[in-house]
Amino acid sequence: MIAIIGLGIGIVLGLVFQPAVPVPLQPYLPIAVVAALDALFGAFRAMLDDMFDDRVFLVSFLSNVVVAAVIVFLGDQLGVGAQLSTAVVVVLGIRIFSNAAAIRRHIFKA
Repeated sequence: MIAIIGLGIGIVLGLVFQPAVPVPLQPYLPIAVVAALDALFGAFRAMLDDMFDDRVFLVSFLSNVVVAAVIVFLGDQLGVGAQLSTAVVVVLGIRIFSNAAAIRRHIFKA
């Protein structure tokens, strides 16, 4: 319940204050969001399978975001940032859809 309240407060504060992302960090924001969504879908799947562990979720969440950002940063340094960003989104997208399919099978038994 605390997480839902925190999410609601965060959404309201974001809508009220409309924070601006600094230009140097803008390429990393979409990657961080996709990485965070991957961790959230994985956590929801684990919860439905009665295997959820808050420590595993926290480590997965943080490591997904950090690893994805490092990959994009390295791509920017090598001059292939767009290609590595696309690769990260594709890989994490596959994981998100895989978890979504497992969630759907669990909920609808189909």
